[in-house]
Amino acid sequence: MFDSNKYKLSNGIELITTKKDTQIFSIHVGLKVGSLYEKKSEKGISHFVEHMMFKGTTKRDNEKLNSDLEALGGEYNAYTDNNCTVYSITALKDEFNSTIEILSDMIKNSIFPEEEIEKERGVILAEIRTSKDDIEDYSFSRINELAFKKSPLKYDILGTEKHVKAFSKNELLNFYKLHYIPNNCFISIVSPYEHSEVFDMIEKYFGDWKEGKLPTTIIATEKNIEETFISYKNDIEQSTIIYLYTFHGIDKRGELALRVLNHKLGDSSNSILFRKLREEKGLAYDIYTSLDTTSYVKTLYIYTSVEEEKIEESIEVINNCIRDIINENIVFDDNTIELMKKVLKTAVVFTLEDSTDLSNYVIHQMIDGDNIYEFIEDMKELDNIKREDIYEISRNVLKDATIHILKKTK
Repeated sequence: MFDSNKYKLSNGIELITTKKDTQIFSIHVGLKVGSLYEKKSEKGISHFVEHMMFKGTTKRDNEKLNSDLEALGGEYNAYTDNNCTVYSITALKDEFNSTIEILSDMIKNSIFPEEEIEKERGVILAEIRTSKDDIEDYSFSRINELAFKKSPLKYDILGTEKHVKAFSKNELLNFYKLHYIPNNCFISIVSPYEHSEVFDMIEKYFGDWKEGKLPTTIIATEKNIEETFISYKNDIEQSTIIYLYTFHGIDKRGELALRVLNHKLGDSSNSILFRKLREEKGLAYDIYTSLDTTSYVKTLYIYTSVEEEKIEESIEVINNCIRDIINENIVFDDNTIELMKKVLKTAVVFTLEDSTDLSNYVIHQMIDGDNIYEFIEDMKELDNIKREDIYEISRNVLKDATIHILKKTK
C-alpha cells in the first residue's frame, strides 16, 4: 500500500521511512511517555516537559529555537497523549536537513531555563482553566475522575493546578532525562527521498544520542465504576450527559466488531443515537460516541448536551437505543458491514494521501507495537464479521456504565 522501510539504530531508536512522490516531507518523533506513565505525584509532568522542549537548548535560546522553527516555513506542532508525546514538522522537502537538525537539538539538548519554566507554568495553568470553562472538556475530565479509583485515566493529561504549580526545575529535568532516551524514541518520516538517504540523516543527527536505562512502569487497568454521578457548574446554558464503558480483555476481532457497532451507534451523522435523539425527538443538537482501543485505555463514551428539563427523557432514549441493540431489535444487516468497510477504506485512503496524517498514523502504530499495515488485515477480517459478532460485543460492552450528568448550579 505504501513504500516503507523499518530500521533500528544502534542506540535503540526505531525508525520507519516512507517514500512518497511529494514536494513536502513530514516527520514525527515520538517518546513512549504520557499520562499513563506518570506517578501520582507527577500528574501533568509529561505535558509540562512537552511545552519546555520549545524553550531552549544548549545551542539555541528560546528566541533562536522558535525563530529557526518558524524559518522552516512549514507547520510544527507537539502533543501529549495517554501513552506518548509526539513532536512533528511538515515542510518543503528542501528543508529536510535543517528540520532533522533542529528536532534532534530539541529532543537531545533541552535545558529548561528557569525563567521559561515560570512563564510556561502560567500558560499551562491558563490551559487547565480554559478546559474547565469548556463544558464538554470538563464533562469528560469529570467522568474519568469519578469512574476510576486507581487508573491513571482518573487524571487529565494536562495535570492538576496543584501539581503544575509545584513542579520544580529538577523534577522536570529528571523526568526528561529518564524518559527522553533513544531506546524510548520512535521516528516516522514520509518524504520523496530514498530510504537510505533518510536513514543516513537520522544517523547523522541522532546517532550520538546515548542509550539509557528504560524505567519500569506498571500501568493499572481498571473497569469503570457502575454508578450515576451529578455535578453542578455555574453559568452554563446546557446540561451534559456522558456514558462511559470500558472493555479490557477483548481480542482484535472483538474490537473490530466494536468499531462497526460504534460507527452505527453514534459515530456518524446517520447513527442510531443521532436519528433518535436529534432527528426524531429534537432533544439535542449534537450527540456522538468516542471509541479508544489504545493499549491500557479501552474506553467507549456517549456524549450529548441538552436542556436540563430534558435530561431524563434523553437518558431514557439513550437507554432504549442500547436496549434495542442488545435485544437485537435493531437490525445490523450486510449493508451495515459493507458500509463500515467503505468507511474504513475511505479513512485509509485519506491517511495515505496526506503526508502528515500518514506519518502520524505510522508513529502511533510503532509506539503501540502494531503493524503499520494492520488496516489491510482489518479490511480482510471485516469480511468475517457477522451481525452475531456485533450483538455479542454490544452485550459484552454496553453494560455497567458510568454516567455523569452536569447541571447548572441552582
